[in-house]
Amino acid sequence: MIEAIWATGSTTKDAAVEAVSVKCGKSKRTLYDWMGLIDGIAEDDRLAYIVPKNRLADRTTPEQDDMRAFFEHLKSQFLQFEGPTFAQCYRDAVDEAKAKGWPIPHQRTALRRIEREVPHVTRVYAREGEKGMLRCYPAQIRDRTGMTALEGVNADCHKIDVFVSWPDGTITRPQIVAFQDLYSGKILSWRVDHDPNKVMVMAAFIELVETWGIPRHCLFDNGREFANKWMTGGTPTRFRFKVRDEEPMGVLPLLGIKVHWATPGHGQAKPIERTFRDLASDVAKDPRFQGAYVGNRPDAKPENYGSRAIPVATFLKVLDEGIRAHNARDGRLSPTCLGRSFDVTFQDSYETAPIRKATEEQRRLWLMGHHFGTLNAQNGQLVVLKNHYHSEWMSQHPGRKVVARFNPEDLWAGVYIYDIDGTYLGFAECRQKVGFFDVTGAQEQARKKRRIKKAEKQLLEAHRPVPIREIAACKEARAVPAAPAEPLEAKVVSPVFGAKRSARPNPVAYEAPVNPDIEAAQEAMILSMSPAKSRTDAEPKADDGRGTPAERFFWAQSVLARSEAGEAIGEEEARQVTEYVKSAEYQGLLDIYEAYGEAGVR
Repeated sequence: MIEAIWATGSTTKDAAVEAVSVKCGKSKRTLYDWMGLIDGIAEDDRLAYIVPKNRLADRTTPEQDDMRAFFEHLKSQFLQFEGPTFAQCYRDAVDEAKAKGWPIPHQRTALRRIEREVPHVTRVYAREGEKGMLRCYPAQIRDRTGMTALEGVNADCHKIDVFVSWPDGTITRPQIVAFQDLYSGKILSWRVDHDPNKVMVMAAFIELVETWGIPRHCLFDNGREFANKWMTGGTPTRFRFKVRDEEPMGVLPLLGIKVHWATPGHGQAKPIERTFRDLASDVAKDPRFQGAYVGNRPDAKPENYGSRAIPVATFLKVLDEGIRAHNARDGRLSPTCLGRSFDVTFQDSYETAPIRKATEEQRRLWLMGHHFGTLNAQNGQLVVLKNHYHSEWMSQHPGRKVVARFNPEDLWAGVYIYDIDGTYLGFAECRQKVGFFDVTGAQEQARKKRRIKKAEKQLLEAHRPVPIREIAACKEARAVPAAPAEPLEAKVVSPVFGAKRSARPNPVAYEAPVNPDIEAAQEAMILSMSPAKSRTDAEPKADDGRGTPAERFFWAQSVLARSEAGEAIGEEEARQVTEYVKSAEYQGLLDIYEAYGEAGVR
C-alpha cells in the first residue's frame, strides 16, 4: 500500500507513511520498519516478511510436568481452612523450590494456573468450609401459598438486647421463645425466662394448642429446649441425644404432630429469624427502655450502656404490645399476605382451614414431665425423683415398663401412668413425699451452682497463671544433688518406763548394750513419778498406787481424759504424762487396751 501511494509520484515517502499510519492505525516507526524489510523483496513474498516475529518465536516456559511439584506444594498450602493469602503461600513455595531445585513460575502465572485448574466452588469450600460453599448457591425458595393457617408452625429462642431486673434481684438479658404460623407469619404464642428451657417451650406450646389448635407440622431449632425427650421423644431425626428404640414417645409425636429439624447453624431454614430481627429493632429500642438497651453486638454498645434495668413486669407489657403491633401491621409483602397484616392473613385462612382441637385425654399429655421407669417387681410401686407413687391397680402389673407423666411444678399432685406405646393405664397418687417440690427450681439451682463453680475455677486460674508443671520444672532445674549425710549421734535419750527387762538373752531380737547412765536416768524418772510432797486436790493421792504398769497406764488415761475435757492439770503431772505416753510400755498397753479392753490390761 505504501509503495502504491509512493509510486504515483504525487507525494513524498513521508507523506505516504503519514497517510497509511492514519488509515491503518499503525505507528510510523512500524511502517518504516516494514518498508526497510521489503526493500529488494519480490512483491509476492513481501507479506511473509512483515508478519510479527514474536508470535513465531519458541517459548522458553518450562513444561507443566516440570512444575508439578511446585504447584502441588503451592495448592496444598493455599487450600486451607485458615485462608492464608496467595502471596504468602507463593513465597513459601518459592523458598521450597529454591531448596529443592524446582523451576519457579511468575506469581501471576501461578495464580492463573490455580484458578484454571481448581474450580471456584472447590476453592471456596477448601478455604471457608461448608458455610462458604453454601453461599455459592442460591437459597431454596419455599412456596407457602399452598399451605393453610396452623398447618405448620416454627419455633425458636432469641435473647432480647435489654437488661431486665427479675424478682430474685438478678439482672440479665431475657430469652423469648415464640411459635410462629408458617402460612401467615403471625406469632401465635410466646414465653420469657432467664435462659432457654423446656418448661418455657412447653408453656408456649400449651398456649398455642389451647388457643388455636393442634398444628400438623412443627419446625424446630436444634436446641436442647426443643430436642428434649419429654417433648420430642421418639422422633428419629434429632441432632441431639441418643435415639433409642425403647424411649417413650414425647408429647408432639403422641399428638400426631410431625417434627422437622432445621439444619444446625443455618438461619435461613427458620422463617422466625426474620421476625426476631424486627422485634430486636422495634421492641429493644423502645423509648421506654432507654438506658437498658445493650446493643446487638459487643462493639455496638450505646453510650448509656448499663445505666438502667427494666422491671420484668414493664418488659413483659412492652413486649406484648410490640408483638401485637407486629402481627397487626399492614403492608406485608409476603406471597401469602399481599399487602395485608399477619392477623388478617391468618384469620382469613383459619376460618376455612380444617383445625384439629385437643381432646380431654390429650390435655393430660401437656403435663410436661415424664419419667421412664419400671414398676416394683413385688408391689408395682413407682419411684420418681425420690417420691413414691402407687395405686391398687399397679399391684397387678409388677415389673412393667411404664412412662409416668407429671406436673414438674407439683410432684406431690400425683402422676399419670402410660404404657410405652402411649396407652393410658391409670393415675397414681403420691404415697411418700420426700422429693423436690419444684423440678424447675431444682434444675435452676443446679445450673446456678455450676455457674458458680465455673466462675471460681476461672478466678483460681487467674490467680495462679504459672502452670504447676512449669513450677516443677524450674524446681527440678534448681535442685542440687544432696551430699552424703554424716551419721548423727544422739545426745539425749528419752527414758523408757516399765519393769526391768529380763537378763535372759533373746536369741531373735537385738538387745542394745547396757548403758549404766541410761539405766540410772530411767530409774530416776520412775521414782520421780511417786507422790509429790505438795499437790492439789485434782492430782492423785499418795496411795493411788502407780507402781504397776497397769496402774500407770490407767493413770495416764485419766489425765488424758481430763485434758480432753478441759480440766486443770498440774505442770508436773503434765510433764510426767507427756513423757510416759512416749514409752514402749504405754504404747504396748494401749494396743492391748484397744484390742481387749480394760480386762486385757489388768
